Amino acid sequence: MTQLGKKRFKESVLGYLFLLPALVILAIFTFWPVGFSFVLSFFKWDFRNMNNPYFYGFGNYKEILKFDYPVEFPFYKGLFYSILYMTIALFILFSVSQMVSVIRKKKTNFVDMIPLIVVVAYFVLRNYISFTLSIISSIILLLFTFIALKRNILDTKMIKEHGWISFLIWLVSYVLIEFQFPSLINGKSYGIIDYFLDASEKNLFFKALTNTTYYVILTVPIGIALSLLIALLLNNDVRLKAFFRTSFFIPFVTSTVAVGLIWKWIFNDDVGLLNYLLTTIGLQPVKWLKDAKWTIPTVSIVSIWKSVGYNAMIFLAGLQSIDTFYYEAAEVDGANSFQKFTKITWPLLSPTTFFLLIVSVIGSFKVFQEVFILYEGLPGPYGNSGMTMVYYVFDLFYRQQRMGIASAAAYLLFLVILVFTFVQYRVGDKVVEYVS
Repeated sequence: MTQLGKKRFKESVLGYLFLLPALVILAIFTFWPVGFSFVLSFFKWDFRNMNNPYFYGFGNYKEILKFDYPVEFPFYKGLFYSILYMTIALFILFSVSQMVSVIRKKKTNFVDMIPLIVVVAYFVLRNYISFTLSIISSIILLLFTFIALKRNILDTKMIKEHGWISFLIWLVSYVLIEFQFPSLINGKSYGIIDYFLDASEKNLFFKALTNTTYYVILTVPIGIALSLLIALLLNNDVRLKAFFRTSFFIPFVTSTVAVGLIWKWIFNDDVGLLNYLLTTIGLQPVKWLKDAKWTIPTVSIVSIWKSVGYNAMIFLAGLQSIDTFYYEAAEVDGANSFQKFTKITWPLLSPTTFFLLIVSVIGSFKVFQEVFILYEGLPGPYGNSGMTMVYYVFDLFYRQQRMGIASAAAYLLFLVILVFTFVQYRVGDKVVEYVS
C-alpha cells in the first residue's frame, strides 16, 4: 500500500470511528426494532400465543386484507376503468389546449378536432362500453396519445406554458368523470375510487386507508397553499414582522395534546367558538365532533393550524434565497406582480415546495394524536369515521394485543408511503428547477 493509500485508509477509519456512536444508537433504537417488527409480521403473536409465537407466513397480511363481505367488483376492473377515465380526462385537456390554439391561429383543421371527437364519442357510447372494450379503448387511446406527443401532432403549447393550470383541468375532468358524468347519463362508475369506497365499508384496513388518503388530500394542498400565502405576506415590508413570525410558529412547537384540547373546546356544539361565529353570520351550527362526515375535515383543520407556521417559515427562507436580480430584470421588461410570481417566484420555489410536499405527505399518513385527543381515544364519533392507518396499528397492538398482525399493518403503511414518495420523486425530477 502506498503512502497516499495508507493516509486515506487512516482518514476513513477515523471518520467511521467518529460515526460509530451514532451508528450504535441508530442500530439499537431504529435498525433493530424495524428489522424485528418485519420478522414479527410473519408470526402469529397475540395474547393467546404470548409465550410461544409461531410462524404464520403471510397469514397476517391475508387476514388484514380479508373482506367481511365481497366487494361489488374486483380491483383490476376498477383499475382499468380508472385508466380509461384518466385517458378521457387527458383528451379533455387536449381539447381545451386545441381550442386555445384555434383561437390563437384563427383557423382549424381535422387534427385539432380529434380530442373533442374522442371526448364526445366517449359520453355518447358510455353506456355501451363493456369491461373488455374499456381495456381496448384505454390501450388505443394511450398509444395514440404517446404517438401524438412524440410526433407533435397535437398543439400542446398551452399545456407546457401553464403546467399547473393544465394539471388542475385534468384533475377536475377526472373527478367529474369518476363521480358525476356516469350518473348523469344513467351509467355505473367502476373506477378505482369507487372500489376503495366500497371496500372501506367491508374491511377495516381499507377504511383506515381511505380515511387517511382523504385526510392527506385535504390537508397537504390546503396547508401548503396557506403556508405559501403567509410566507409571501411576511416577505413584504410589514410592521411587527418578528411578532407575526413567532405567532405563526408557536402552534408548531406547542404540544399536540394542548392543541387538541383547545380545538376540542373550539369545536364544541354548544359553547364552541367556531359555531358561535357561524351563527353570528347567519349560518347553521355544525356538529364538528359528533357528525361522522365532519371527522376528517375536523382533524384536518387542527393539523393545518398546527403545521402551517413551520411550512411558512421554510417557504420564507426559500423566498429570501431568491436573488433580487430576477425581479429587477422582470421589472425592466414590464412584468406585473402575477407574472413575477408565475415566472420567477413559483419556479424558483419548486425545490422548497417539493421538500415540503414530501415531508407533509409522510407526516399526514402518520396522523394519530389529533384523532386520539379530539375523540377521547376513539376512532371518531361512530362508524370508525376517524380510523386512520396509525390508529389502526395502535388498536391492533395496544388494545387487541395482536403484535404480529399489527407489525404487518405497519409494513403495509410503510409500503403505501413508499409508493406515494416514489411517485412524488419521479414527478419532482421533471418539474423541480434547481438553480446553482
